[in-house]
Amino acid sequence: VQLQASGGGLVQAGDSLRLSCAASARTFSNLIIGWFRQAPGKEREFVASLRWNPAIPKYAPDVQGRFTISRDYAKKTIYLQMNSLQPEDTAVYYCAGRILASDEYNSWGQGTQVTVSS
Repeated sequence: VQLQASGGGLVQAGDSLRLSCAASARTFSNLIIGWFRQAPGKEREFVASLRWNPAIPKYAPDVQGRFTISRDYAKKTIYLQMNSLQPEDTAVYYCAGRILASDEYNSWGQGTQVTVSS
């Protein structure tokens, strides 16, 4: 699967931002798309994931209730709607893909920078 992330930017605390991940794959039936982020000096961490079909979401505890992952089936695009952004959400955000039968994300898009100012 090929992935291309976009939508990052500079916002203020409390603002919202929506990231997009355009996907290209031979089949989507067993695909899971995840969002990860990496802040300066920190390890990459899981943010959210969505099984393509049925659309089953999962979230990291610190974004649950603020972030929403969704997909546009026709556009083959995964979205990460981020609300109530905080400075600690500042990071490079990546989308990644794996198949349902594997725990490893083996397809990665380029990152998109999200910066939240206080």
